[in-house]
Amino acid sequence: MLDMAQVLRTLSQAHMTILLLTLPWIGVLVFLIFVVRVPSELPEAGALDGESAPSISVIIPARNERSNIANCIASLTRTDYPDFEIIVVDDRSEDDTAAIARSVAVGQASRILVMDGAELPDGWLGKPWACWQGVGAAAGEILLFTDADTTHGSLLLRRAVAGLQEDGADLLTVLGRQLMESFWERLVQPQIFLAMMLRFPRVEALVQNDDWRDAIANGQFIMMPRASYHAIGGHEAVRGEVVEDMALAQTVKRAGFKVRARSAKQDFATRMYRSLPDLIEGWSKNIVMGGLQSVPHAIRPIILPLSLLAGIGLWIAPPVLLVAAAFGFGGPLLLQWAGAAYLLSVVVFSLFTAIMKGPPAYGLLYPLGAAVGSFIFLRSWVRGRNVEWKGRKYTLRDIAEIP
Repeated sequence: MLDMAQVLRTLSQAHMTILLLTLPWIGVLVFLIFVVRVPSELPEAGALDGESAPSISVIIPARNERSNIANCIASLTRTDYPDFEIIVVDDRSEDDTAAIARSVAVGQASRILVMDGAELPDGWLGKPWACWQGVGAAAGEILLFTDADTTHGSLLLRRAVAGLQEDGADLLTVLGRQLMESFWERLVQPQIFLAMMLRFPRVEALVQNDDWRDAIANGQFIMMPRASYHAIGGHEAVRGEVVEDMALAQTVKRAGFKVRARSAKQDFATRMYRSLPDLIEGWSKNIVMGGLQSVPHAIRPIILPLSLLAGIGLWIAPPVLLVAAAFGFGGPLLLQWAGAAYLLSVVVFSLFTAIMKGPPAYGLLYPLGAAVGSFIFLRSWVRGRNVEWKGRKYTLRDIAEIP
């Protein structure tokens, strides 16, 4: 007869082994639930005294943005704010971005200025150059840099200025909703943003500490008093940076000025990319460089291979081994472990997709998203200093030259 005590001990040992082997996935889930925090919401619009509200120049760099520019400008023209202008810098678009921008009615803005951007000088990347030109034409006391793929609620400017004043910030960045309307957006965007959350789990607290490498900004919404902007050299100080938003925040923090991060989930939204090729091209240009800029020199040689191996080990290995075990490879322990790791991964990505306001069921397909995410990371790594974006090719400076 079977010794039931021995059977129970064997089962218990197997379960304990599986538990120990799945601790990394349990750790990520615990980290996501208990550690990751989005920044606090901006103050309500009523917190701003409209009588003394500073004038604002909203600067939109735009290159080949015919699908987005009208919606962005139109949302801004409905803004409830006493004194603001909109400046669109058409960065030598190859489509009708400028014509579409000029067709939008001025609405509540004091003016809409659509500038034809000058030729890109040596040493500059397109977005910093467009922003720098926009500042040259701006009249506002406050500068807001925003992207053409954003949508702004009517009270956002009031809330943002109230937050800027409340925090005494020299740079205020605002996080909103990421709109994900296609299959690939819903699959890939959670992969990328979860990776960023693992590095910056508490953005609001991190940007306030003493380590300038923890500074980060959302380039979709960066607000600065004009005096602070010029004091740190403006976009000229980050003219050759492909991750110019992070570099700008780091420059502000290194100068001893204040960087602050807040949220505006109901009043601010962005749809970054609309297709799989857009996702691959867009994230490939800056995901590796952004990661390297946020870590010390000493660990830069190892951070990329470790990150890639961690991503593959966590998200791709379990479903691959689960399929292999289902066909008899590795025995029952591998089957149980791989199944447990896969299910935990599904929970992680279902939860995070729901946090991003996407359909949680996409978590079931996370291995496909992880494969695309790993490809993007590897593509960005292989390309190194060579960046392509919207028809332009750049050669970035060596990462060793970056502080």
